[in-house]
Amino acid sequence: MTKNEVKDLKDLATPDSKPDLGNFFKETKVELDRVVWPSRQQLINESAAVLLMVVAAASLIYLVDALFSWISGRVF
Repeated sequence: MTKNEVKDLKDLATPDSKPDLGNFFKETKVELDRVVWPSRQQLINESAAVLLMVVAAASLIYLVDALFSWISGRVF
């Protein structure tokens, strides 16, 4: 972030200023410029990892539920 952008943000963030749609969009653009977006390959890899973990967690919950159902069927 350049010194001018920091100065602009400080000018926009004065406590006595009224909410302004133009300032909102300027601040939003400055913040989005600072975001480090993932590469396409990183996005694919991390999405696959999340899906794999969701499937693993759901499978574990299913197996535990089936085990408890089987045990309760034997006891009752």
